[in-house]
Amino acid sequence: MSLDGKIDDLYRQPLDAFVTARNALAKTLTGDEAKRVRAVVKPTVVPWAVNQVYWQARPTYDKLIKSGERLRAAQIASLEGRRGADVREAGDLHRTALADAVKAAERIAAAAGANLPADALMRTFETLSLASEPPEPPGRLTKPLQPSGFEALAGVTPAARPAATVARPFQGREPIGPERGALRPSDKKRTEADRRKERAAEEAARKREAAIKAAAAALARAEAAEQLARTAWERSHDKLLEARQALSTLKSER
Repeated sequence: MSLDGKIDDLYRQPLDAFVTARNALAKTLTGDEAKRVRAVVKPTVVPWAVNQVYWQARPTYDKLIKSGERLRAAQIASLEGRRGADVREAGDLHRTALADAVKAAERIAAAAGANLPADALMRTFETLSLASEPPEPPGRLTKPLQPSGFEALAGVTPAARPAATVARPFQGREPIGPERGALRPSDKKRTEADRRKERAAEEAARKREAAIKAAAAALARAEAAEQLARTAWERSHDKLLEARQALSTLKSER
């Protein structure tokens, strides 16, 4: 097995066995390979659970990553003014994939005796799936991720808008002879004012596009959180019904 394969195996380990396994592997190596293994970072519990979805539930992980790619592409296409970008459908598919990934991570973590906060898992999965480039190699995540609001929109070039044109009022007859084409002092002042207006309009457009990006990302996070909350409520409600049924059964046996 290659050294990369052996390092992958470290990230498959139960979290409390990681350091022991890493040290044992390093002792079997020498030189740069041993140094490389000793430098391998132990993940914290949230990224460890995310890694386990990659190693143990790959279809769920791949579905999330692909849905994130589709959502990112749809949002970019929409902002760039391209037709046929169905952001709503891509967002729905991504939220479902996100909820499935969180449930898989919770299930794996629970089997290992860990109880993880769903919101921390959701933020990490969301950021990972919407990133234009993976922050760390798949299956080797070492720290939780926090969405900055622009993951899905990195590299966007907003659709160009027609430049505003300002009609120049007629100022008497046009100059003739050598003066034709020359700017009068009043024209120079007006041109500079127009430039200032254009710069202000461009800056306002940039701020507007940034606000749209942030709002779109915030909406995606809120909708994903709602889906997770609904799923958690349904699980809790099922447990409540089971508990009531168990209590009723016990009472009837008295």
